Amino acid sequence: MNQRADEQRSRGARHISPCFFAPFLLCLLWLTGCVTVMAVPPTPTPLVPTALPLMPTPTLLPAAATPTPPPDNGWQPVRPGMEQRTITLLGADGTVQERVVALRLDMVLYDLRVTYQPGSPRFLPDWQAETGALLLVNGGFFTPEYEATALVVVDGQASGISYEGFGGMLAVTDYGVEVRSLVERPYSPDEPLQFALQSFPMLVNAGTAVYTNEDGQTARRTAVGVDGDGRLLFILAPLGGFTLAQFSQFLAENEWGLVSALNLDGGTSTGLLLADPLLGIPAFVPLPVVIAVDDILE
Repeated sequence: MNQRADEQRSRGARHISPCFFAPFLLCLLWLTGCVTVMAVPPTPTPLVPTALPLMPTPTLLPAAATPTPPPDNGWQPVRPGMEQRTITLLGADGTVQERVVALRLDMVLYDLRVTYQPGSPRFLPDWQAETGALLLVNGGFFTPEYEATALVVVDGQASGISYEGFGGMLAVTDYGVEVRSLVERPYSPDEPLQFALQSFPMLVNAGTAVYTNEDGQTARRTAVGVDGDGRLLFILAPLGGFTLAQFSQFLAENEWGLVSALNLDGGTSTGLLLADPLLGIPAFVPLPVVIAVDDILE
């Protein structure tokens, strides 16, 4: 842990100034489709003396329409080894139901860690200022006392109690990053984990949607998954348009090639902050546990 801290200090922590909040809120307005362009009233035409011949009234061209974002912009490069994708889903009445934002990372170029401060939560910008992480995503569920409801591993030190018979785990091992079902592979205290956090339910397992309990409850959603090429994906649905069963089906049926995906804390906790280039989906509450990603080339 001291070695990582020394490395972070040696390369200089990223810091977002208070000016961060304006673009951060604009990102939220863009996601919710609330940005409105106000029309400027036309300048009144000056009066022309009647003794002079009047010029023909010019034909006014219609105002240019605001560009409509494509329903799926495809994978767009953000930085080396990182791509971003936005998919807009419309309801039967044509209104925006959800705007899914996904980041896909080649973990050859990035390090993942879990940061946990039980009883002392922070908002994402505060986490970023403290850790200097390139990317932060909300973690798993926590109690009203801001303690994780399941196992958390930070720098090889485990705290909390593992879920048994349900849920899944995001873990960093000597072999890389994995997202796995705790039903198929229960946690063992003998595992040499570097970082880990647990949550529930599993949404995709072996490429198949595995959560089918349709309760009709929609909410903001966050998921983390791994595709067939070993890339890590963070997928957020910040408008609250999905039930868990719908989110599970959406993740399994698109062409992203997800092998496994785990539901993280949602609702007011759903949030993501990419420091460079700036991309933000605000969490509405402070968080005691977050997933942090660092660029190993910096």
